[in-house]
Amino acid sequence: MKGEYEIPDGVEVRVSGKTVTVKGPLGQLERDFSKMPLVSFRVEGNKIFVETDGDRKRHKMMLNTALAHVKNMITGVTKGYRYRLEVVHVHFPIRVRLQGDEIIVENFLGEKTPRVTRKHGDVIVKIQGKEITVEGINIEHVGQTAANIEQVTRVRSKDRRIFRDGIYLTERGFMNE
Repeated sequence: MKGEYEIPDGVEVRVSGKTVTVKGPLGQLERDFSKMPLVSFRVEGNKIFVETDGDRKRHKMMLNTALAHVKNMITGVTKGYRYRLEVVHVHFPIRVRLQGDEIIVENFLGEKTPRVTRKHGDVIVKIQGKEITVEGINIEHVGQTAANIEQVTRVRSKDRRIFRDGIYLTERGFMNE
């Protein structure tokens, strides 16, 4: 079994064993696929091929997962990823600030102790009033940072239909849009 993906102009893909390196206009990403023993990679011309020896369900699953990771890497170095979150509060005004690699949420539910989370990798977090923007070229780091920000204001003991305070993901897209 094999899968292929066409490499766009301006993107360079290198394969060294189980390590795939993608270099594009927005930066460079590298991923080690050594935990996927059933797949192998090769670059020919302007295509990258992901291959596996068998044709069982497990082989197909690994092949499609590896191909999806490579596609996300290529999209990341060409377009980049952007997640937008919105701060929603009814009574206590929530303050969000960035201090180094930490995102600090203050005055959530009137709490005196701030809630703190970290950003992953080399993502860029911008806080503009009630809007938080998370940008980067690695979809996993951007998504995890946005999820951590959303998770820090999660409350389980109240009804979500009535109690709406928190930080929520409102949009996912690309940086170049």
